[in-house]
Amino acid sequence: MNQVGIVGRLTKDPAMRVMNEGRIHTSFIVAVSRNYKNQKGDVETDFVLCSTWGRPAHNVSKYCTKGSLVAVTGRLHSRHYDKEDGTRVYVTEVVGDQIRFLDKRKGKEESAHKQPEPESEADFDFQPPGTDGVNV
Repeated sequence: MNQVGIVGRLTKDPAMRVMNEGRIHTSFIVAVSRNYKNQKGDVETDFVLCSTWGRPAHNVSKYCTKGSLVAVTGRLHSRHYDKEDGTRVYVTEVVGDQIRFLDKRKGKEESAHKQPEPESEADFDFQPPGTDGVNV
């Protein structure tokens, strides 16, 4: 089973791209604090690369900014690419199929962004490129 759930804050504004075929992709980094302190008494933090597709990608880009508190559920995905100098770079990220916005709603005057309206669960289905809805 490949299932991941994290809760944390965005380290910077999410980056949305519209792919050639019209699909929306958004990537972002979530800072996740560990549940214990190190020997110095400091809480350590992991910075987790995340991405999402479709409606959730649009909503993350529209409603989240640096510092937004989110819960991401999805799966781990590993990939690699070759840089121009020939070195291979490996990347592991969480591909989120459901993103929950956990910040409390602010008044209209205070809010820099609005929270989205609840959507049907069907709006959060993730279909990786090239799978055409086939479960693997």
